[in-house]
Amino acid sequence: MKRSLALTGIVICFFAAYASAEIKLPPLFADHMVIQRDLQTPIWGTAAPNEKITIEIARQTVSTTADGAGKWTAKLPALKLSEATTVTITGSDDKPITLKDVLIGDVWICSGQSNMEFAVKTSINGEKEIKDANHPNIRLFNFPKTVAMDPSKEVKGEWKVCTPEAVAGFSAVGYFFGRDVQKLENVPVGLIANSWGGMPAEAFTSKETLEADPDLKPLIDAREQARPGAEEKKAAYQKALAAWQEKYFVKDPGNHAAEKGWAKSDFDDSAWKEMDEPRKWESKGLKIDGAVWFRKAVDIPADWEGKPLVVSLGLVDDFDTTYFNGEKIGGIGAENVWAWAIPRKYTVAADKVKAGRAIIATRLFDRQAEGGFNPAPMEMYVEVKEGKPPQRISLAGSWKYEVEFSQPQPDKIDPAPQAPFAPDAPNAASNLFNGMVNPIIPYGIKGAIWYQGESNAGRAEQYRKLFPAMIEDWRKHWGQGDFPFLFVQLANFGGWKPRPEQPTESGWAELREAQTLTLAKSRNTGMAVTIDIGESADIHPRNKQDVGKRLALAAEKVVYGKNDVEFSGPMYDSMKIDGDKIRIKFTHADGLRAKSGEPRGFQIAGEDKKWHWAKAKIEGDEAIVSAKEVEKPVAVRYGWADDPEVTLFNAAGLPASPFRTDDWLMSTAQKRSP
Repeated sequence: MKRSLALTGIVICFFAAYASAEIKLPPLFADHMVIQRDLQTPIWGTAAPNEKITIEIARQTVSTTADGAGKWTAKLPALKLSEATTVTITGSDDKPITLKDVLIGDVWICSGQSNMEFAVKTSINGEKEIKDANHPNIRLFNFPKTVAMDPSKEVKGEWKVCTPEAVAGFSAVGYFFGRDVQKLENVPVGLIANSWGGMPAEAFTSKETLEADPDLKPLIDAREQARPGAEEKKAAYQKALAAWQEKYFVKDPGNHAAEKGWAKSDFDDSAWKEMDEPRKWESKGLKIDGAVWFRKAVDIPADWEGKPLVVSLGLVDDFDTTYFNGEKIGGIGAENVWAWAIPRKYTVAADKVKAGRAIIATRLFDRQAEGGFNPAPMEMYVEVKEGKPPQRISLAGSWKYEVEFSQPQPDKIDPAPQAPFAPDAPNAASNLFNGMVNPIIPYGIKGAIWYQGESNAGRAEQYRKLFPAMIEDWRKHWGQGDFPFLFVQLANFGGWKPRPEQPTESGWAELREAQTLTLAKSRNTGMAVTIDIGESADIHPRNKQDVGKRLALAAEKVVYGKNDVEFSGPMYDSMKIDGDKIRIKFTHADGLRAKSGEPRGFQIAGEDKKWHWAKAKIEGDEAIVSAKEVEKPVAVRYGWADDPEVTLFNAAGLPASPFRTDDWLMSTAQKRSP
C-alpha cells in the first residue's frame, strides 16, 4: 500500500511539472529577429503536453496545441513590410513571452566554407567597414560550428542588431550582400550564417539525398561503415601516434634567445648568415630540426605611420613566434595540431607603426622533417590595412638567420600511423547538414547564398551531381518550394606557380564549370563570377565587398525581378568553326571588350586534343579565336586554369565566366572519394 501511494505521488509530481512547464522557443525566435515577409512562416517550441498556445503579431492571432511530448508548431500569418513590431506567445498560464523589436523583411541563409566564413574584420578596409556598420534594419544570426551524426533540432546562436560590435566577426560576404540588398530594396534583412571553413558540399547534404544517388552514395557509406568501433579505433590511433611522436618529435627547450634580444630592432645581427626566402632550410644545408631565427629589415613609408599593418609570412614548418620591432605580434605553436597548414598573418597596432627602418623577426621551430618558410613568394609581405587596393612591401628575398637550438635529423623515420576515417568529423558526409542546417529548418527564408567548392575541386565531375543535389535537398527539407539559391563561382588562385608553356588541365576550372552547369540544372539560381577579384597567392581574397555586390546583382534579377539590371558578365553561348578560326558567341555581351590590350586567356585545340595558347579579337558579341599551331581547330577554352589570365568583360564591368566548348574527359573523372 505504501509503495502504491509513493508511485501515485511520483506520477502526480511528474504531471504537475509538465502542467507548469514554461513555453520555450529556440533562439531563432527572439528579440531582434526578422520574420520572412509574404510567407506563412513557421514558429515552433515546447510547452506542457497538450497545452494550447496563442501567438499574436500585428493585431493578428493564431493558435495551436502542443502534442503529447510538449512540442508545438504554428504558422504565422503572411505579413507585409512593417516597422519594428512585437510577437506575443501565451500559454494556459497566461504568462506571455514577448519578443521585441521584430522586423518583417527578407531572411537569407549564408552558408559554405571559409570564404563565406571569412569575417568583416579581415576584409579590405575592415576597420572602416566595421565603424560604418550601423544598420538597424539588418539583423545578424551566427550559428556556431556544430557537428551531428544524426539530424539535430538544437538551434545555437542569437539575433543581433547590425552594429560595429556585432558585425566584426560576421561573414563578410553575407554582410556585404545583405547591406546591398537592404539598400537596393529598402527592406529589412536577416542574415543567418552557418559556414565552416574547409568543408566539402557533402557535409551540408542529408543522408537520404546522398544515399539516393549511386554516384553520391559512397560518400555516406564511408561514414556509416566507420561508425562501429569508431571510438576504439580512434583511441588506438591516438596511442600509436603519441608513441611515434615521442620517438621522433624534437622537444622545444624554450624561447631563450628572445631573452637575449634577438627580436629587438637594435640587436646586432651583422654576424648572422643570409638565406633567400621562402625556402626550406634543408635546401641550404641545414639538416636539422629545432629553432632557427630569421630577421628582415623593411623601410616603412612616411604615409604608413600611425596605421595598422598586416605582416604575412604564409605557411611555415612547424611553429612560429613573430615580432615587430621587438614586440610579439603573434605565433602558432603545438597547441594547434594543424599549425603547419595555417598561413601566418599578424596585425601590428597603429600606434606601433613609425616611419623608417623596422625589423620583422620570427623564431621558427621545426620538430620533425623539413623546416622553414613554405609559402609562395607573394604570400610574404607587410601591408598597410587601409586603402584599396592595399599597399604592400614584399618580404621575399634575403633574410638574416641564426640557429638557436638544433638536433641532427635521423637517417630513417618509420611511417607515422594513419588516422582512421572519423565518422564524427565535420567533413564527413551529412554531419554539418545534421548539426547546422537541419536545426534551422523550416524557419521562413527568402533564399540562400553559398560560397564553397574549394574542398571539392579534386572531385569536380562529381560536383556536377552533388551541388544541384544539395540545393534540391535543402529545398525539399525546407518545404518552401524552389527558393532562390545564389552562389559564388570560385575565384582565381594559385598564380605563384610558373605559367606553363602550354595549357594544362585544372580541377579548379572543372569545378567552376560544374557551378556554371548548375544554373541550368537547378531552377531559380544565380551565380556571381569572381575570376578577376581573387588573390593568386591567397585562397581567402580580402575583397569581399565585390563578391557581396555581385551576389546582390544576381538577387536583383533572379529574386526581385529587375530585368533592366545587368547581373552577369559574358557567358558562353555557342561556337562556329570558320576555317582556321573558331567564332565564340556570348550572351550578356553588351559592350564586350578586353580589359586591357588584346583579349588573352584563350586556348585552342584540333582533333589531336592538344591545347595551344590562342589569339583572339572581338567583333560585336563574338570572339574570333585562332592559333598558328592549329590549322583545323575543333575546340576552345577560356580562363581554363586555377589562376587564369582573364581579360573579357562587358559594359557593366563584369567578367566573362571561364568555359570550354569541348566535352573531353575531365581530369577529375571518376574521382568519388575525398
